[in-house]
Amino acid sequence: MIGNHLAQHPQLSALAIGLGVHIQSLPTGARVDIRTLTDRFPEGETRIASALRELEAHGYLTRTRHRLPSGQVVTQTVSYNQPGATTVTAQKPRPRPTPHPKPAPAPTPVRPDVETPPPPATPSVAPSATTAHPAATALLAGLHRYDPRLLLPERVVERLAPAVTAWLERGAAPEAVRRTLTAGLPEGTLRHPAGLLAHRLAELLPPPLPATATATTAPPTHPLPLQNCDGCDRAFRSPDPGHRCRDCQSNLQEAA
Repeated sequence: MIGNHLAQHPQLSALAIGLGVHIQSLPTGARVDIRTLTDRFPEGETRIASALRELEAHGYLTRTRHRLPSGQVVTQTVSYNQPGATTVTAQKPRPRPTPHPKPAPAPTPVRPDVETPPPPATPSVAPSATTAHPAATALLAGLHRYDPRLLLPERVVERLAPAVTAWLERGAAPEAVRRTLTAGLPEGTLRHPAGLLAHRLAELLPPPLPATATATTAPPTHPLPLQNCDGCDRAFRSPDPGHRCRDCQSNLQEAA
């Protein structure tokens, strides 16, 4: 049952009301983190996050974070059917959660989403075949200049950059890749621009560059050995001994 206090809330935005209704309709244990909701709805991460903050400020959600012994940071989201079940306000910060928080009466617990802390810094290594080229990241981040609907979140840019790098390594110019990704897009709202770009990058990938043929070089030439002319005993170059030089051959022809 969805109460009118949520469906007709005088201060919540339409998006916040819609998200509140959607979250209360989910079964216990469903994921309601920003990434999951962004994949479900077309509004984007910024608007989804703003709507969740509205619900949290008006007592329909609480989100608590604590670190597990493994080092992972866990966020637990609790949805309330009645806003009076929580005392969370926009101005007053929430108290630090205990390692095993107990939900307020009659909450709908939601399965916590696990955030992995950033890995420690490691020495730089040579880039692998899947490492994104800086030009690929810049190309994807700038697509919205050609079509505002292609304003991609940072995580999507990082996910698609290796596919663009494969195009660049196969000799495709950045402008050619950009035209492939932006040309002939359907009209209206793009519900899943990341999926559309990933499909084009995979299906239209050009073939690898042909291997450069190794140039064959002619074997080095060596001068003919010196031989003594049988007629005048003068040295001249000839492959075999027992021959006459050019002058002697001419004299023999004239005498004949």
